[in-house]
Amino acid sequence: QVQLVESGGGLVQAGGSLRLSCAASGRYAMGWFRQAPGKEREFVIAISPSGGIRYYADSVKGRFGVSRDNAKNTVYLQMNSLKPEDTAVYYCAADTTAQSMRAGSASYWGQGTQVTVSS
Repeated sequence: QVQLVESGGGLVQAGGSLRLSCAASGRYAMGWFRQAPGKEREFVIAISPSGGIRYYADSVKGRFGVSRDNAKNTVYLQMNSLKPEDTAVYYCAADTTAQSMRAGSASYWGQGTQVTVSS
């Protein structure tokens, strides 16, 4: 059973930054999805188990970054230049490949954490 424990999130003003963390029970490809009210869940970012491959949604390129600490089995989502349209519940996800998450699916999910960006 893969366990994903998220932390971070909260309220921030537009233009600000936040960092989310997700600790996994093993080493997997990991990523983040988000779901805004009334919208479908969408892919945000993914990183391979080694950290050598990263995928980004077009909407976050140049603003969001992903990194991982494999000694801690933890992945970090650094969100900069936040916009009100980034407001959503952010879900940590894990799978065997980052490519599968870029395609929109994942085998394991965290509980989600709210990110709210005020204008």
